[in-house]
Amino acid sequence: MPRGAAPRSHKYLVRDRIFGIGDDYWIEDERGRRAFLVDGKALRLRETFELKDPERRVLITIRKKMLALRDTMTIERDDAALATIKRKRLSLLRNHFRVELVDGTQLDVSGKILDREFAIEYDGELLAEISRRWLTVRDTYAVNVVRDDADPALLIAIAVCVIRLAERERGED
Repeated sequence: MPRGAAPRSHKYLVRDRIFGIGDDYWIEDERGRRAFLVDGKALRLRETFELKDPERRVLITIRKKMLALRDTMTIERDDAALATIKRKRLSLLRNHFRVELVDGTQLDVSGKILDREFAIEYDGELLAEISRRWLTVRDTYAVNVVRDDADPALLIAIAVCVIRLAERERGED
């Protein structure tokens, strides 16, 4: 099973406003099973949260980069940088972000970020789609991981980061 993978499922339900909550809560799979624990670090100076597995082991840490020219967020694994996320430079599409993994791999995120209708792609291939249209639960969106070899924890973290960056850009702190 790929690193950061949860019990076998492809769709995960994520509560909106993760950074505004400060409380712990569970991300569930489409069958209602607990897949990831969100541990909000509300008392830190920087925006930070940890994504943990059901045994409460840290899989991913997300941080807002404090001293960057453009709003940037970082994703870490095992206290080492894994990815950096920022708005794509020179993009005609307002809602287009670039994810650069430490190995040089680049992922593209585009769509209606603030509406929670967007996709994460690698080299034109869909890795995950984020949407509210499948749900009736208020303030929740789904992260549908479409590739079996993809890392669900990383894709959820990317979705959370681009939403937060888009909200900050629009002034929704």
